[in-house]
Amino acid sequence: MRLHICAAGRLRSGPEKSLIDDYLTRFDRTGRALGLGPARVVEIEDKKNAGMAAEAALLRKALPKGAVICTLDERGKVISSPDFADKLAGWRDSGRQDLALIIGGADGIDPSLRAEADFSISFGKMVWPHMLVRVMLAEQIYRAATILAGSPYHRV
Repeated sequence: MRLHICAAGRLRSGPEKSLIDDYLTRFDRTGRALGLGPARVVEIEDKKNAGMAAEAALLRKALPKGAVICTLDERGKVISSPDFADKLAGWRDSGRQDLALIIGGADGIDPSLRAEADFSISFGKMVWPHMLVRVMLAEQIYRAATILAGSPYHRV
């Protein structure tokens, strides 16, 4: 199952991009044997600054046809890393080819796009900058693969 991190905004070179690249490279190596990956980041940019609805339209265009849609949203469900790994495995095992993980911009994800999601995850009650959410998501994707592979990376 291919993973697509569909995110609003452009990430410039810097520590966040380096961390994301590192975690996604690790995921690709670990996930391949598990039927997971590759993972890629798809960035959209609302150059006209037309608001959440326009951003949602651009995000929809970035979604692979038939993909499982999972939003990262403060209203989503707070789950553990092993539960996230189980979600990925469940989608993969049900024959889904693509998973789109959506990260909105500064104002979040348009309600109409949130309503289309198959699942929504929250990284807690706090609101995080979307660039940090990308890093945290990349790490959790890698962690999920290591959990499924039985690797010692995830310690309880």
